[in-house]
Amino acid sequence: MQNKNIVNVTSNLWAVSGQKLIVGINRAKHDLAAQYADQSELPLRLFQVALNEAEALAWETEYPQLVFPTLAEEKIAAVSSWYERGGSLRSDYAIAV
Repeated sequence: MQNKNIVNVTSNLWAVSGQKLIVGINRAKHDLAAQYADQSELPLRLFQVALNEAEALAWETEYPQLVFPTLAEEKIAAVSSWYERGGSLRSDYAIAV
């Protein structure tokens, strides 16, 4: 009976920890959206694509909550630059949208 309780406690701790990571990344997404909303002419859909790409890459790391903000800023900058240049239909971002 003791081992079953340890497993339940451990799995609950992992679930809570995972939820905290998700909440943290979602909060960072919200903060970035608020930060860039007024200063960017980037369409919302492209902005969301940049955030989703950054999040996917962040989850592949050991510390997604730490690397996500930097990855997101880099992706937003890349998508913004692409959009400002007129965005080639053959690029990866056009395919993602």
